[in-house]
Amino acid sequence: MNPRDPRCSGRLQDLARELAADYQSAGGINRAGDAELPSFARVEAVLQDLLTIVFPGYFGGRLGARACLETFVAAKIDAVYDALAEILGGTLAFCAREGVHTPQPLPLAGADAPAAAESLALAYLEGLPGIRGLVRTDVEAALLGDPAATGRDEVILCYPGLLAIAVHRLAHPLHTAGVPIVPRLMSEWAHARTGVDIHPGAQIGPHFFIDHGTGVVVGETTRIGARVKIYQGVTLGALSFKRAPDGSLARGGRRHPTIEDDVTIYANATILGGETVVGRGAVVGGGCWVVASVPAGGRILTHTHADR
Repeated sequence: MNPRDPRCSGRLQDLARELAADYQSAGGINRAGDAELPSFARVEAVLQDLLTIVFPGYFGGRLGARACLETFVAAKIDAVYDALAEILGGTLAFCAREGVHTPQPLPLAGADAPAAAESLALAYLEGLPGIRGLVRTDVEAALLGDPAATGRDEVILCYPGLLAIAVHRLAHPLHTAGVPIVPRLMSEWAHARTGVDIHPGAQIGPHFFIDHGTGVVVGETTRIGARVKIYQGVTLGALSFKRAPDGSLARGGRRHPTIEDDVTIYANATILGGETVVGRGAVVGGGCWVVASVPAGGRILTHTHADR
């Protein structure tokens, strides 16, 4: 490399000085030195360990045939507990200090944050057997719902929809417990990996199958029943946003649809609105635009704009 022109070095130093001054004066989009802000890298590491606990032998490297499963999972759980409690403690303290909106009130103040974080981490980990049970139903749904599936191994290793659902199963209990930011980081990791965007607040029943997956969007207040199957490009979104008297978007309330049991939604269908209910056993065809409820057993099979 040729020696740098001294004039260039001077200009770069001036730029660094300008940016550092902007960090100090402007704020809003910089948190340099804030150790309590949740780290995407640390949340990702915990999520990878959680996926290893849910899918041992598929994630986190191979397990030897003679490995002691109890010793293996005990080590993983111990590591996750320590890391998760630390992440949650910092997150709770950060949100208390900054007044960040949380899904529900939590004991966030000062010295209470570490104890609250340890309690949350333990309660969360105690739910892992139930999460594994739900994910098992999702694997079966994919195996039964896709004739191209050669077996459970292919579904777990290769299906982006299954990965997105599994991460949602892991993120949703944290959101339900009122933890801010961290479950969104988990869901956005899955979104980046799979193209499937499921808000951690969505309520999803067992035996859920997303075929192909790319472009699927499931909003925060969506409710999905059991044995639902959706294809790529489906949006379960909000019809409109209410505003507070000051003009800001109103928080809370039902904004996204309810999808009852045994519904099938084909590719690129859009279903909007908190009052929209797709009844049990209904079928929504590809490309349909739905903003009114569909009765149980109903069929919308053409490009349809269903007005209220």
